[in-house]
Amino acid sequence: MRRPFGLLLGQRARFRWVHLILGGAVFMPYWLVGTVVVGWFGDGGSMFTASLSMQFGAYGVGLPLAAVTSLFPLTRPMSVAAARALCGIPADRLADGPARGRSAKARTAGWFTLHLGVGALISGATLALPPFAVSVMALSFSASLRESELTTLWGLDRPWVQWFGFPAGLAMLIALAAVVAAVGELLARQAPRLLGPSPADRLAAAERRAAELAVRNRLARELHDSVGHALSAVTLQAGAARRVLDSDPEFVREALAAIEETTRRTVGELDSVLGLLRQGEDDGELPGLPLDALDSLVKGAGPGVELSVSGDLDRVPEAVSREAYRIVQEGLTNAARYAGGGRVTARLALHDDELEITMENPLPAHAPIARPDGGRGLLGIGERARLLGGTSEAGPVEDAWRLAVRLPLGGGR
Repeated sequence: MRRPFGLLLGQRARFRWVHLILGGAVFMPYWLVGTVVVGWFGDGGSMFTASLSMQFGAYGVGLPLAAVTSLFPLTRPMSVAAARALCGIPADRLADGPARGRSAKARTAGWFTLHLGVGALISGATLALPPFAVSVMALSFSASLRESELTTLWGLDRPWVQWFGFPAGLAMLIALAAVVAAVGELLARQAPRLLGPSPADRLAAAERRAAELAVRNRLARELHDSVGHALSAVTLQAGAARRVLDSDPEFVREALAAIEETTRRTVGELDSVLGLLRQGEDDGELPGLPLDALDSLVKGAGPGVELSVSGDLDRVPEAVSREAYRIVQEGLTNAARYAGGGRVTARLALHDDELEITMENPLPAHAPIARPDGGRGLLGIGERARLLGGTSEAGPVEDAWRLAVRLPLGGGR
């Protein structure tokens, strides 16, 4: 018993009923315009006392007007929002944003016209049928009502009304609820087909997801390079300071100063990246230091790092300079991890149209060898180089591990 009642008057059925009545309410301005248009070609009667034919004439004029106005961009977002909230349509089956392309606009117009047209009929039935059904039901219990002029006008002064008025009126109400439930189910089934995403919508959604993924990858790469290098440098400096704590206090002071500088710089970069994550945007440039900050970077990496520069690095474009700084930073991180305390050399050579970065460190027999895929760090270096139109190579050369990166100067313009 509960199942049929739920289908007719359950929460979903009630919400869909409201959705249909909402369509009828939105259709009212179109219907009023239709009555004016039909009145111009009619017999001159008042539009408020129009005949049944005039009512349906206004209905017929209002539907094309609704179809035309459905081409406005806000129509589909509003229709989708109403269908999600009142028809119980899953969000992933409906499109987001305005309709794109002729096919999507035509389907939106079809839905809008169907919703308003059927909603107007349901709204009219909802307003007219329940009072009539209740009146018919009351005839079974009121003799004075059966003898009234209105009852005679309606033809309800028959003897059978006394016996069948109540069940007849109840049947009308049940029939109305059944029709509304059926029409609501029909609209709910048509919503994904008419308001669902088109190929253009799916392509736009895929592009948005790709852009969001690219932003996430960039932020993850920044965090990996910045924080990873800081931890490696701090670990290296702290370990060296611990070994000479009693014999070389001056070195310990320098190591602590380098640790302080590295952590302060990294905290600032971390705040910048986390700020972008909180905003959920990729506005502006990601945090990063230019090449003129390499001296402090090398100093913080420990005494075993040797840096050589040929050429005027001020000629390097800002974007290339930032990425080159990150590449050297990641190279030093890998060297600290795998070089086993050996000497690391970093060479930057500026040519006419490109910047060449070469980093080498020894590979002692007991040192762990990097994974064949290069790990996240080398993958990040390769991504940075490719984004600027450059190349990167990394691998063992004789008894050393070599990282070679070439960045075109035009990649930052």
